[in-house]
Amino acid sequence: MSNYEHTEGYKIIQNWMKEKGNTPFKFQVDTWQKFGNGYSGMVVAPTGFGKTFSVFLALISDFLTHPEQYKKGLKMIWITPLRSLAKDIAKAMQEAIDEIGLDWAVGVRNGDTDPKERLKQVKNMPEILVVTPESLQLLLAQKNNQRFFTGLKCIAVDEWHELLGSKRGVIVELCISQLKFYIPKMRIWGISATIGNLEEAMDVLIPYDEKKTKITAKEQKKIEILSVFPDEVEILPWAGHLGQKLADKVVPIILESKSTIVFTNTRSQSEMWYQLLLNAYPDFAGQIAIHHSSIDAHLRIWIEENLSSGKLKAVVSTSSLDLGIDFKPVDTVIQIGSAKGVARFLQRAGRSGHSPFETSKIYCVPTHSLELIEVAALKEAVKQKVNEPREPQVLCFDVLVQFVMTLAVGDGFFPNEVYERVKKVYSFQEMTAQEWKSIIEFLTIGGSALKSYEEYHKVVVMEDGLHKVTSRKIAMLHRMNMGAIVSDAMLKVKFISGGYIGMVEEYFISKLKKDDKFILAGRVLEVAMVKDMTVFVRMSKGKAYAPSYLGGRLPLSSNLGQFLREKLSGALNPKSTEKELTFLHPLLVNQEARSHIPSADEFLVEMIKNREGFHVFMYPFEGRLVHEVMAALIAYRISKLAPISFSMAMNDYGFELFSDKAIPLSADNLEKILSRENLMSDVISSINSAEMASRKFRDIAVISGMVIQNMPGRQRTNKSLQSSAGLIFKVLEDHDPNHFLVRQAYTEVFNMQLQEQRLVQAFKRIEKSKIILKEAKHFTPLSFPIKIDSLRQTLSSEGLDARIKRLLQQSGRNIVDEV
Repeated sequence: MSNYEHTEGYKIIQNWMKEKGNTPFKFQVDTWQKFGNGYSGMVVAPTGFGKTFSVFLALISDFLTHPEQYKKGLKMIWITPLRSLAKDIAKAMQEAIDEIGLDWAVGVRNGDTDPKERLKQVKNMPEILVVTPESLQLLLAQKNNQRFFTGLKCIAVDEWHELLGSKRGVIVELCISQLKFYIPKMRIWGISATIGNLEEAMDVLIPYDEKKTKITAKEQKKIEILSVFPDEVEILPWAGHLGQKLADKVVPIILESKSTIVFTNTRSQSEMWYQLLLNAYPDFAGQIAIHHSSIDAHLRIWIEENLSSGKLKAVVSTSSLDLGIDFKPVDTVIQIGSAKGVARFLQRAGRSGHSPFETSKIYCVPTHSLELIEVAALKEAVKQKVNEPREPQVLCFDVLVQFVMTLAVGDGFFPNEVYERVKKVYSFQEMTAQEWKSIIEFLTIGGSALKSYEEYHKVVVMEDGLHKVTSRKIAMLHRMNMGAIVSDAMLKVKFISGGYIGMVEEYFISKLKKDDKFILAGRVLEVAMVKDMTVFVRMSKGKAYAPSYLGGRLPLSSNLGQFLREKLSGALNPKSTEKELTFLHPLLVNQEARSHIPSADEFLVEMIKNREGFHVFMYPFEGRLVHEVMAALIAYRISKLAPISFSMAMNDYGFELFSDKAIPLSADNLEKILSRENLMSDVISSINSAEMASRKFRDIAVISGMVIQNMPGRQRTNKSLQSSAGLIFKVLEDHDPNHFLVRQAYTEVFNMQLQEQRLVQAFKRIEKSKIILKEAKHFTPLSFPIKIDSLRQTLSSEGLDARIKRLLQQSGRNIVDEV
């Protein structure tokens, strides 16, 4: 028995748990012990094993053992990524505190908190405060804010893996650095699900030279992954239509379970499945609900309560339910289509199984037959315990500018002192002294390019060198505009001659150049100009791009892509016992007969000529995001050989280039076309990088406070934000092209939109692969779904059905002979 188990705190908590019929897990006891010994650290455990209680009860246990070491007031700050989780976490904590017999209060402070309640907190802080990153930063913008934290013992960051890869994670890092300055002995604890780079995740959260430890639960949740098979395999699959056939198979799964979550990847898919289930089983009316982040908070809470009480049988949801303790576990989880990544899949699966020792059941419903290979790949990844890393964001100067401004609005700051602190923060360890100087100049005089504009002279330098905001208006606007969440904008599409056509996502438009063509509402349109938040177009005809929507653009993770290539490679192995591959055998045999199944060290290129024209299909299996950039790049390289214009389509497995002219590709020039030489300079030539950077700059300008989004009593439209940010971007590009925020805009375009690292890795792999060029007479099982995706944008649903039938007749004529 360790010394810790003799402590007063341990005994009290042990008794409390015993009364509730629970015993603590070893990882919980280890956390309590390490916390008591003054450690910071990270707890890693699967969903449903009481990660929250491991850190929260560590504080309680330590207090009960050493009450003399604690001051009155706030003792723990608990950061959670979602507002909707805060109330439930606070409720669970308060119940435990009351039952243990402490007279502590747990408070919640975020955008939903009543102003009276906030005022009460400022006068008298609760012992534990549950906050979002933004509300913690707002506390630091209060005058004399150090008084809130004099008794602070610990800051705990829940769901750290969710915050890690985002700018909100950088806000957390910076807030911690300020609290660490106030209370050097404050402990920092993170709570995370399993990710591929846990060591790095801990270094980002706790970059300080102190005692730290990583505690990983030995307990593993057992997961059963079950595929829902259609009645027959389609030799030529295509996305989206299997739902109707499989809804009848999903209904009994829901009926046999007390409670079910049906996960989809996009809002439109969740709306569609909600309708499909009602059509398949009308008695579900009133028994199933739909849940995504846009839904009103009251309705969301009603849904959450009724699913756990059993009044609702099922909820159809997007990722808004991936996280947290707000949702009691359900009996069954159903995943529609691909989960795109191992970590997301495991998190969703973990929502099922009421006790930690129950097996989590997750049913996978393919949206087309080929997704069954992905299920086989997922099973392999789970078996091998492979998990994706979450890459931390670095040098987010917009977030740093916002944070330094927060300090100036609060009690002011001395630049040299803050520089020393910020350099310890993981995200800014590579920042140069010159960059810091530029940030301070930017806040005090607007920097060299904007110094003649009075509104950028925000921070005043006092006689003693203290940098402080003295204007009440500037301070108020800063408090109103804090945070790092900027939503992706929709642009209106109008004819130059007048007349509104529809909306398209800005992300898609930012990549188009003047005279490029795209499809909307069944029409081919040509870009005349983009002004602020409106795209002006004229009617056109011929080949065109199909818009893509960010909601459906979750990238396939590189780990899953790799397992997918491996599974496909051995798909025709006669010894294979995997149900998914056995079921798909006729389709795979057909792919081999018509073209080829690439093995893991091969790269397949298919060329198909038919009545419509000339098609090239390539299959990197790197996910839609990477394929979008690759398609533009390959099209650009081919167009240097001959002046051809292409239309493009892509899915997670590959992409298509289509033209009405013969495409000059052959075994001789393919290697050059797929070469890694001049990769990024060719990518820049193939897309409109300045326009993409200008669009990225809007978010950066809003976060850094260059452009004000929220005014008293009104919120500025995206249109006016874009025009203001666009003007500033132009001024900076002309007069200060090396400005730290302009550089950041280009860096974000390369890292996020163009996926530079992943692109380079993909081309390295292709370089080592054997390139297989196949000429096929008809569409193959791999190419068919990509072709249909491109047609979906141009045709009405009736027209699409007729067209698919025709293509199936043309391409399917020889299926029987070939198989």
